[in-house]
Amino acid sequence: MPRDRDPLVVGGVIGDVLEPFTRSMGLRVIYNHNNINREVTNGCEFRPRQVINQPRVEIGGEDLRIFYTLVMVDPDAPSPSDPYLREYLHWLVTDIPETTGANFGQQIVCYESPRPSMGIHRFVFVLFRQLGRQTVYAPGWRQNFNTRDFAELYNLGSPVAVVYFNSQRESGTGGRRRNNNL
Repeated sequence: MPRDRDPLVVGGVIGDVLEPFTRSMGLRVIYNHNNINREVTNGCEFRPRQVINQPRVEIGGEDLRIFYTLVMVDPDAPSPSDPYLREYLHWLVTDIPETTGANFGQQIVCYESPRPSMGIHRFVFVLFRQLGRQTVYAPGWRQNFNTRDFAELYNLGSPVAVVYFNSQRESGTGGRRRNNNL
């Protein structure tokens, strides 16, 4: 896909959160709200009430001996016009076996549901392949987390999959402009 049409580039995830990478693993993030499952696709919109509960995360592959780390961040905290808390860490799970989901991993930082108060926020799920099982320490706070630095600290390399959604306060209207030709 041409870089100018990649939804992660168009949405600013590449640049604000990550460097360019090559997707090499399947990642599905599914929220259940009122017994309706809805999968996250790049740039889709969810209201805060739809993402209160921790999502189901499914990782592709075929080898249970390979492990992954999942990071969920908000690069627009507290507001997209002044993201001085960038990146806000919403969830961190390690040691997720390939072919399973986040509930089979080690939750390091518990899921905190998105509650944007100003503007339209991006919520980014980043999946890294681990070199093996490893000890990861919870950061002292959620604000000013840095996905790039975290990956470097724990020798995770480039992401293998990323997906993000947009959200704004319940009473907000509109959305990030999206090119429908993506």
